[in-house]
This record gives sequence, C-alpha cells and structure tokens, in this order.
Amino acid sequence: MLLFVLGLITLVVGYVAARSNSFFRTYAKLIKGIGIGVAVIGLLSASLIQIEPGEVGVQKLFGKVSDRVLESGLNLKNPLVEVVPFDKRTQNYTMSGITTGGEVVGDDAIHVLSADGLEVIIDLTVLYRVLPAEAPRILREIGVDYRDVIVRPICRTRIRDNAVYYDAVSLYSSKRDEFQDRIFKGIESDFKSRGLVLEQLLVRNINLPASVKTAIESKINAEQEAQKMTFVLQKEKQEAERKRVEAQGIADYQRIISLSLTDKQLQYEMIKAITNSPNAKLIIMGDGKNTPIILNGN
Repeated sequence: MLLFVLGLITLVVGYVAARSNSFFRTYAKLIKGIGIGVAVIGLLSASLIQIEPGEVGVQKLFGKVSDRVLESGLNLKNPLVEVVPFDKRTQNYTMSGITTGGEVVGDDAIHVLSADGLEVIIDLTVLYRVLPAEAPRILREIGVDYRDVIVRPICRTRIRDNAVYYDAVSLYSSKRDEFQDRIFKGIESDFKSRGLVLEQLLVRNINLPASVKTAIESKINAEQEAQKMTFVLQKEKQEAERKRVEAQGIADYQRIISLSLTDKQLQYEMIKAITNSPNAKLIIMGDGKNTPIILNGN
C-alpha cells in the first residue's frame, strides 16, 4: 500500500511540474509516467497476499471482521484490508512445575486440593487446533491471544473443579485415567463452543505431598512382602504334599511286602544273600524251622 501512496504523490508532483514554468516542466511527463507505474505496482502488491502452509487468513477492514477465510496460497483481496494469520495446525500448551518446562517461565504447575484436603501438583500438556471456519469468530470475540485468554484458564479451572472428586492416592494411582477422561470431556466441550478442537490431554505428572508418597511406598512394600510370603507358603505346602505322597508310597510298599512274604521266601532270600557274600565258605541248612548256620567263614 505504501508504493501506491508514493505513486500517487509522484503523479501529483508530475501535474504540478507540468503547470509550472520551472526546469521540471520538461520532465513532467516522465514524472507522471513514473507515478502511474509506481501506483499500479503498489495497487497490485496490496491486492495480493500469500498465506503460508498450515495457516488461514482472516480479513479485517476498519475494525470489521469478514467471515470469508483466505486459504493457503496466493489470494486476491481488497487493497485496504488487513489480513490476520491464524495457525490451523496442532498446537500444544504445557503447564509444568519445571522452571523451563512450560509456556510460562517458572513454576506453572496446577495446584489443586483433593477430596481428602491434600494439595496435589499436576503437570499438564494440551494438544489443540483452531477450526479454520471459526477463525473469524475467534478474532472477533477473543482476539489472537486465545492461548492465554481461553486455553490456559479453561484447563486450569476444569482440573481444579474435577480434582475435588478424588482423594490424593486415587489421583496418583487407580483413578488417574478416569480423572484424565473426565477433565478431557469438560475441556473439549468448552473449546468447541469457542472454535477450538481439543485433540489430546496429557497429564504428565501428579506430585503428592511427601508424607503421602512415603505412606504409598510403605504400602507397596508391604504388599510386595505379603505376596512374597504367600509364594513361600505355597511352595512349602507343595513340598509338604510331595513328602506326604512319598511317605505314603513307602508305607504302602512296606505293607504290601509284609503281607506277601512267607517263611520259605525269607529263608530263600537269606541263603541268596549269604551265598553271594565272599566271606561265606560252608553253609549247613536246618530242618526248615531254623535259619542256616555258617560253620566256616572268614
């Protein structure tokens, strides 16, 4: 637009020079031609605008926002219109207790009170994007600083409102996913009503008071010890059962043998054992009622 203004000024200078009797009268036509050329170039450059990939352009003329959105690429517009770019790609906003871990320098974590009155510190990352068709409404109702006006306060408020339904230990362990789903639905609804789409909500960390952490760790250690003892007891029971079965088998064997043995069989087994002995030399058999007698042995 500046070139167009300069071209008009040059054209006026040319007309003034043509009517004067000064030295510049000779160059009046040239000055007019230059003025017209600069004005045309300025008008064309002011009428064309390039929108970068991943962005949309919202047109604003003297404070009035147009609902027509300019897409990525080269667009033709009114030379007097101001175009405000809006990023339609996925954006993230992080609120962290780490000094340099979030959008705000310093401790920007969310401090909430749980159902049991304990202070819980939550680190959060929000992934969202702007609906292109809603960009004019965002500019009209909120402005370009929608991250600080909408994203940040809504997320912090929703987390505080929902944390009061859970005790600190549940937030840290069993109810963490349920808590994340609950705040996701609330934030998603608020974003949608303001032209934003919530893509994902990441509860990165939940910090509990030191006393609660110690109690949780003690409980976990106790549960692990109990599980270990249960395993040991089961193993001992299995070993006792094995020994019982073994003893029962031996007892059954002895009972069967005792019932099946006769005097003659016992005598036969004794003779066989003595005969196989290298120290036995001479064996005199009895009359069947007594055991054999060894007369000569080493």
